[in-house]
Amino acid sequence: QVQLVESGGGFVQAGGSLRLACTASGHNANTYAKGWFRQAPGKEREFVAAITWSGRNTYYTDSVKGRFTISRDDAMSTLYLQMNNLTTEDTATYYCTSRARHQGSDYDDASTYAYWGQGTQVTVSS
Repeated sequence: QVQLVESGGGFVQAGGSLRLACTASGHNANTYAKGWFRQAPGKEREFVAAITWSGRNTYYTDSVKGRFTISRDDAMSTLYLQMNNLTTEDTATYYCTSRARHQGSDYDDASTYAYWGQGTQVTVSS
């Protein structure tokens, strides 16, 4: 089992920045691909970004490319999401997630992830 705890959410004005962190603990906590998803009120949970187990490859949904950066520090067992130039469309609860085994490249598929954090709220005001 892997436990994930997010932090770093909050209120920010449009154009501002936030950095989310996700600390992992448990067996094989740093072994597999990880990602961030988000869910806005009344909407489906959507993929934001993912990073492979090695950290060499990253993937982003189109709406955040060039603004968000995902990274991992396995020595600290922490996953990050640096979010710049935030817009009101980024307002959502952000969830950290981790796979439990090596799988295919469908990193935007939430069903391929086994572990989820409790979420952290990001609110962007205009």
